Amino acid sequence: MATERLRGIFTPNLVPYTPDGGINESELRRYVNWLIERGVHGLYPNGSTGEFTRFSPEERRRIVAIIADENRGRVPILAGAAEANVKETIKACEYYHDLGVRAVAIVAPFYYKLSPKSVYAYFREIGRNTPIDVTLYNIPMFASPIDVPTVQRLSEEFERIVAIKDSSGEIPHMIRMIQAVRPNRPEFSFLTGWDAALMPMLLIGCDGGTNASSGVVPELTRRLYDLTVGGQIDAAREVQYDLVTLFDTMIYQAEFPDGFRAAVELRGFLMGRGRQPLSEEQLSDLTTLARTLQCMLSTHGFTDQPIGGCAIGDPTARSGEIDSIVQNVVSELRRRGLM
Repeated sequence: MATERLRGIFTPNLVPYTPDGGINESELRRYVNWLIERGVHGLYPNGSTGEFTRFSPEERRRIVAIIADENRGRVPILAGAAEANVKETIKACEYYHDLGVRAVAIVAPFYYKLSPKSVYAYFREIGRNTPIDVTLYNIPMFASPIDVPTVQRLSEEFERIVAIKDSSGEIPHMIRMIQAVRPNRPEFSFLTGWDAALMPMLLIGCDGGTNASSGVVPELTRRLYDLTVGGQIDAAREVQYDLVTLFDTMIYQAEFPDGFRAAVELRGFLMGRGRQPLSEEQLSDLTTLARTLQCMLSTHGFTDQPIGGCAIGDPTARSGEIDSIVQNVVSELRRRGLM
């Protein structure tokens, strides 16, 4: 059994569509190679950004099979394995294990809001039966939350449960989990799914992230990771400022994950029309958003400016909150003699 921690940036893979709404396999393969060439540490198919709920179970398996085949072992794969019930989830774990996937990520039961006891019982069943390493996936905005005592208990009872991906974006919650789990499971990994707090999360002890922005600007997320773990705080802070502005634009100015899909189109990929129907107004808004994103990406040389050029905005307008968080985290680490 592999015991090495999951580390670095695992990219939540978007899925390109054919004109009839199917999986565009050739474009997906091209996208996988592009991400690996630009330095992502791992791949993460069937996550929220990959719209896993909009695919059938067979399609989800096909997506991972395509990615595993194209990857050829170059980087580890963390595959989303959440199905509608525990029996089917365990079957998915078995299938991905046979593909040679490094680990699976499993969201807590969704639709029904369950108690911590029920969440524990769900993952206990998986922990007892999975042939592959499991990453717990806490995303309380969409699914039953996984609280700290449950994470601690599962980590101590099941060696196949090796990590947690937390998308709450709450730094104190991440600190409490690390404090509760790491003394008894030093190899347990902590990943953040919230791009706007990637740098502070790394500073308080996270091992990496599953960050949607890395599917659009893998160069920036890899640079932010390297600068932060390398202790180059000032340089990392500037990259985090840029990433937050881009992330906020993609996530808040369109239906998720359409803003990310529009941005990947600008990086040269044919993503196709998503499966969620959009109104005429939403389609018009996406056209406007694409222009905004093109201006933002052009500042880093990732695209050309749109016809007519771009208005110059204040790149530090959203930086105050992050600056305060980073300074507080760094001060506390220095007080404890950890920096």
